[in-house]
Amino acid sequence: MRDGAALIKNRKKLEELERRLAKTENLSYQEALVIYDALYKEAVALGAIDSENILDGLDADIRLAKALNSLK
Repeated sequence: MRDGAALIKNRKKLEELERRLAKTENLSYQEALVIYDALYKEAVALGAIDSENILDGLDADIRLAKALNSLK
């Protein structure tokens, strides 16, 4: 598997895009849930995640996210 960060050529442009999207996209909870459900089903179909043990490793992911978010 390739590191997704290596695919980003211009981090500043990506961050600007994310800021613009956050300002302009106003999804309702229901709309966000429909998108999440579709992405989840696609990930299972592609074998990226296993629907039976979706929470395996979640605690490690949360610790990693906390550590990364604390960096400046």
